[in-house]
Amino acid sequence: MHYDFAADIAAVQRIPEVEAILADVCRLTGMGFSAVARVTADRWIACQVLDQIEFGLHPGDELKVQTTICDEIRASRQGVYIDHVAADQAWCTHHTPALYGFESYISWPILRAEGFFGTLCAIDPAPSRVPLATLVPQIEDYAQQIAAELDRLSLAASR
Repeated sequence: MHYDFAADIAAVQRIPEVEAILADVCRLTGMGFSAVARVTADRWIACQVLDQIEFGLHPGDELKVQTTICDEIRASRQGVYIDHVAADQAWCTHHTPALYGFESYISWPILRAEGFFGTLCAIDPAPSRVPLATLVPQIEDYAQQIAAELDRLSLAASR
């Protein structure tokens, strides 16, 4: 399957609410980095980011998809949250937090009408100060808003 990643990045950046969503995700979670990522079976590409911790990713930057938890989310279509990696039996030995140096993480799938697009995610090198489970409904709502706007833009472009 062929993907137009430049068009996907541009579409996310045309959604005016995305900047506010990324800021709110950071504010709610206390994390310093949030992003909308385009995720396929072989690519992870940042579409829009808010980086307050100098993680170093910018729109258009790419990570090896196999090194991300977003790859697992793509496969399962299920969100993931980790309050404190080092204290979590399921995640303390996982390669991704060790590779990228984060202790807290939340990521939710962006599910468009045509299927999986990517994720709304946030990370921080410190453990979460709030129980991330309490934020799942809001993060899921934000991911759904982004998906709905991407669908709306796609429909408008096809007319």
